[in-house]
Parts: sequence; structure tokens; C-alpha cells
Amino acid sequence: MASTATDATARPDTRDMVIVHRVFRREFRYAAAIVRAVRDGDTARAELVAARFDELATALHHHHAGEDELLWPRLQGRADVDSALVAAMQQQHARVGELLTQALEALAPWRRAADVATRDRLAGLLDDVSAALDEHLAQEERDVLPLAAQHLTVAEWDELGERGMASIPRDRLLVFLGHILEETSPAERRYMLGHVPLPGRIAYRLVGHRQWRREIAVLRAGVRVPEQRRAD
Repeated sequence: MASTATDATARPDTRDMVIVHRVFRREFRYAAAIVRAVRDGDTARAELVAARFDELATALHHHHAGEDELLWPRLQGRADVDSALVAAMQQQHARVGELLTQALEALAPWRRAADVATRDRLAGLLDDVSAALDEHLAQEERDVLPLAAQHLTVAEWDELGERGMASIPRDRLLVFLGHILEETSPAERRYMLGHVPLPGRIAYRLVGHRQWRREIAVLRAGVRVPEQRRAD
């Protein structure tokens, strides 16, 4: 179907990106604390935690790859965007990616042996990832999302979100939805669920929410991190 003038001129609501960023901030803050809570030699626990971190790192990689391929080129092509801003975003992506690679390299031996020395090195790297990610996401929300809301079409913005969701295995989608909804305000929750097809909303209510609750109860047992501030 051909786009109408309204389709072409409509601009996206970028708050979904802010909510997804909240997930990455929270989960990477938890990651270091969860790793530090694993006892020396507890390989079963280390494997469980490592599998979750693998999944989280993959999701962040695809999130950033989507921006590199679909966001920066489009903004540069039509907006009066400061080249230094785009360069800063790309450099921050590279820095986070470098730290993630180092963490994944430490993860492999730790998941096999669950030794204290490797555990502490891994946790330190995850602290570094969290700090670098916090800096990047804050600047992106402050300086980039307003440009995206002004210069991208709804279809282009939706493509970015679809790229990220496509990286999540189908059998994990409902659990990821639980992570997305965890710290949402009532208005944000309605907004995000409004993008989920009715069968998905029903499945989350009947099955997914319980799956998510069981998973975080196991992973976060005895671990606490500060709750993030949110706005309605």
C-alpha cells in the first residue's frame, strides 16, 4: 500500500527506546552483583548466570548494530546533525563493545571453574560495561532521540525496533517482555503493551509473567541494586 501524506510526515514516539535503555541499565547493574554472589566452585550457578549474561550481551550487540546501520546514516542524511555527536556515539559503541568482548573472554573460563579470581575480574569488567553504557545511553537520550523524533518517519523508527526484537529467540520473547515492563509506570506499560499483538498480551498474562518472575527470583536471590528512577 502506498504511503499517504500523513504516513510520510508522521513522527515517531521515541519513549520505547528510553524504556529499552532502562532494561539494559538495570540488567548490567545487576550482572556484576549477580556474578559476585556466586560461591567459589559453584559451577552450576556460574553456568546459569553465564547463560543469562550471554543473552544480555547478544541483545545489546544487536541493539547497537541496529543503530549503527539504521539510525546514524539516516540522521546524517537529512538532519543538521553535528558530526562530532555521531562520532561520539560511534566511539561509545566501540568502547562498550570492547568491554563486552573482554567480559565474554573472562566469562568462558569462569563458567567452567567458577573460581574466585576470574569471578572478581569478570565482575569488575561488568562494572566497567555498566558505567560506559550509562554514559552512552544518557547522552543518546539527551542529544539523539530528539533528533530521531524530528527527522525519522514512524516506519523507519519501527524498523529499528523490529531489528532488535528479531534477535531475541521466540521462546524468550515473553520473558524479555517481563524485563521491559518491570520498571514501567502505568502509562508506559499501557504504551508498550499497545505494541504487542493480542495473542502475545494474553500469553504474557497467562504464562510469560510467571516465567519472568521465576527467572529473576532465581538469578537475583540475595542480590540488590538501586531501583532506577522513572517518570510517568
